[in-house]
Amino acid sequence: MSSEGATASEEVLTILLYASSRVTREDVRLALGRRIASDLPPVKVIEVATQPAVLTAMDAGGIDLAILDGEAVPGGMGLCRQLKDEVPRCPPIMVLTGRTDDAWLATWSRADGVVPHPVDPMRLPAAVAAMLRPPASTGTAVAPLSH
Repeated sequence: MSSEGATASEEVLTILLYASSRVTREDVRLALGRRIASDLPPVKVIEVATQPAVLTAMDAGGIDLAILDGEAVPGGMGLCRQLKDEVPRCPPIMVLTGRTDDAWLATWSRADGVVPHPVDPMRLPAAVAAMLRPPASTGTAVAPLSH
């Protein structure tokens, strides 16, 4: 019997996580767990610690969402802006900011979502789930508003 049916029904959402700090990567991975919401497929987190690794992963494709640490060295906000400029059909990107007041920098970076440090195990999965859910269908074709 072929395993094609099993793999097709077991969709997985792939999240790319960039942080130069091993502790931050671990905090995010533990906060996300294996399933961020009951209505979404399980998640697989690909952890990277360098900007070249982010670029390689994004070029390879298959990323459903990227989480970039704005406090990483080098920083995730500049990288976010670069990805939005250079990656065709760039997946949504969430930026982790050092302070709530840094949200304006995330806007400059063109991040699709922002969550401040420290990693909150309730807030982060909820924000990621909201970004990964498909837009609600209303039955009419309406272009989304740009922000």
